[in-house]
Amino acid sequence: MPKPHSYRFCFGPWNLSEGQDPYGPTTRPAQSFDWKLEQMKALGYDAMMFHDDDAVPDIDGKSDTQLRKETKELKKKLSDAGIAPEMVAPRLWFSPNTIDGAYTSNDPKCRQYAIDRSLRCIDIANYLGTDLVVLWLAREGTYLREAKNGRRSVDLLVAALDKMLAHDKKIRLSIEPKPNEPMDHAYLPTIGHALAIAQLTRDAKRVGCLIESAHAILAGLDPADEIDFAMAFGKLWSLHLNDQNGLKFDQDKPFGSANLRVAFNQVRALERNGYGKKGEFVCFDVHPFRPTKVEHWLAHLDNSRRTFLLLLEKARSFNERQAQALIADRNYAALDQMVLEHLMGK
Repeated sequence: MPKPHSYRFCFGPWNLSEGQDPYGPTTRPAQSFDWKLEQMKALGYDAMMFHDDDAVPDIDGKSDTQLRKETKELKKKLSDAGIAPEMVAPRLWFSPNTIDGAYTSNDPKCRQYAIDRSLRCIDIANYLGTDLVVLWLAREGTYLREAKNGRRSVDLLVAALDKMLAHDKKIRLSIEPKPNEPMDHAYLPTIGHALAIAQLTRDAKRVGCLIESAHAILAGLDPADEIDFAMAFGKLWSLHLNDQNGLKFDQDKPFGSANLRVAFNQVRALERNGYGKKGEFVCFDVHPFRPTKVEHWLAHLDNSRRTFLLLLEKARSFNERQAQALIADRNYAALDQMVLEHLMGK
């Protein structure tokens, strides 16, 4: 048996959200980045993930000199706090330039904006000291299929990825698939799509993926299967654990909140594949419930990690020999009950 390893944990500034949703305003006061960094230290987390404009606010109005200066200042803050930068992601879904898509926009000027912004994001990652850039392709899809040519859009995505890979010879691009929302249908809805398009790029070895539990569930898939699939290719470079109550909007519930068994199987998949042994972080992309009071603001992050660690104990204490005997006997009813009773502490 391989020796068990320790996991390192991560979240982003947006995971301390103020409660705004499409139907109502904020329910908690805005807090500064420094306050959020202090909460991360208090919780004992190891790393922080960033959007490019988390690192450099109002990035589109900043010169390259300002970008470098502000990123270096952020790097010092993180270093002083003992917090690592996990990744940086270009936020390409807020800009007026990306109303109709970013890399796949029908407007060439908007496509160029998306690429230029992505190259600046890579520069930020370099200044911070991380080689990982995550691409959530939020608006790469259509509201109606006649508006875009799907084959042309694949070509445009590959061209954009190639320009990013050419910009820096060490950067790794990690695609975060999601099947819908905000688009009706996204062009890269699953890990299989992400890893397939990687093969069309100039350097497929530097294009991998990030799995988010809720996104896999929204695609009608089991996140544990997506983890196994990605790690079979050696391409799972980051991870957003959370939960999702069915095929609805993206809920970002605390890990294990909706389906503890699905969460258990994700932890088992990470364990059997040795996730984390090459420095990867377990990130929780979770949000407080909207009614959450200020004094309970950190509970969703603390609870997600506690659930993960408890399920890790369950995964490591699961009687694999007994399970294999039941599998060999094709006694899946007994295996089913064995898992349930193990999770219930029987």
